[in-house]
Amino acid sequence: MNIYLESVNLDEIRNAASAGLADGVAFSHVAFSVDAPDSSAKERLEEISREFAFPICVPVGAVASADMYTEARELAKVSDHIVVQIPLVEDSLIPMARLSAEGVVICATFVFNAAQAVIAAKAGASAVRVTLGELEAYGQPGAQALADIKNVLDAGGEECDVMAASPQSALQFAECATAGADIVCVTPAVLRALVVHPLSDKGVDRFLSDLARRPKSRTNS
Repeated sequence: MNIYLESVNLDEIRNAASAGLADGVAFSHVAFSVDAPDSSAKERLEEISREFAFPICVPVGAVASADMYTEARELAKVSDHIVVQIPLVEDSLIPMARLSAEGVVICATFVFNAAQAVIAAKAGASAVRVTLGELEAYGQPGAQALADIKNVLDAGGEECDVMAASPQSALQFAECATAGADIVCVTPAVLRALVVHPLSDKGVDRFLSDLARRPKSRTNS
């Protein structure tokens, strides 16, 4: 299972990558807009692409068919590592198929069930992004949806990864792994929280206390 960091901050990405905890990055529409007036987002994308040789998932900022295709083509020109995130809506199916045929790597977003995942894979998506918070706010268990999607894709022989987006706790993260997610996207804050257990501080305190009681070695004069 791969971990993608949900961040556009270079220092956060560097820290996670240096610890072996970032296999890629995934941006959201909130964090990234390629057509920002000051072009800062595009410059940051180019910086990340130059420094890291792993997948960089970037969303298009359009829902109209022609606009999605044009923007996806422009994003794909930035780097061979770009994975273009396209919302799974009726108007996106034709551009997704066309882009895939042209070699652009696609991740379908707004995927919430196995039927949608199959449609996305048939249209050329190499991954589907399942946002856990939106599912659970709707009253559906995110882990169960992930497991259903993974099982159906595997049963159909579809070469399409299942990406679980934004687990909020260590428990949710573990549920994503158990459900068979190929990729889990986490924020830097959640990634840090995965390292520490409530018993960790007690364990460290006990360790330091044991060290303090250990007899000091004597130095021969």
